[in-house]
Amino acid sequence: MLHYRAPIRAQWSAVCRDCRNALLSLTQVRSGPLLASLICAALLNACAAPSPRDAARAEREVADTERAFAKTMADRDYAAFKSFLSDDAIFFSGSTALRGKQRVADAWQRFFEKTDAPFSWQPDQVQVLESGELALSTGPVRDAQGKLFATFTSIWRQEAPGQWRIVFDKGAEVCDCAKP
Repeated sequence: MLHYRAPIRAQWSAVCRDCRNALLSLTQVRSGPLLASLICAALLNACAAPSPRDAARAEREVADTERAFAKTMADRDYAAFKSFLSDDAIFFSGSTALRGKQRVADAWQRFFEKTDAPFSWQPDQVQVLESGELALSTGPVRDAQGKLFATFTSIWRQEAPGQWRIVFDKGAEVCDCAKP
């Protein structure tokens, strides 16, 4: 009977408490490994989608990560800025795509050279996929005097539990035109 529990216990960290209890009770039944494996797969799939509470937590994590990323500019901490970049990050600079962590970091290094930050940003909207793997953040970009001049849109990927790294970033200028 113990051979039924071993493969299930190895995956328990990915299973919610209710499903874990159901799996444990199934291991007590001598229905054969095939049935136990099929039921285990179904329960793991049912647990895969984050609950609304988990989605809200993930959105807070991404918003906090975006704010920490922006703080690297305010603090003039180029090394910390680089630590938020995924190895395969793509940042747009106008119509040019900068590909790869080092190329993005090299292009952004000029923003860290002066004593004062040339701009700042903060998220005002964050959405996370149900899978919990990717997130979008967007918000205003302000010049050194606080005037809104652009917006940003960033895509973040969860690379480890609680660790988000930026994979895409694109800014867009805001129109300074009077509305009719």
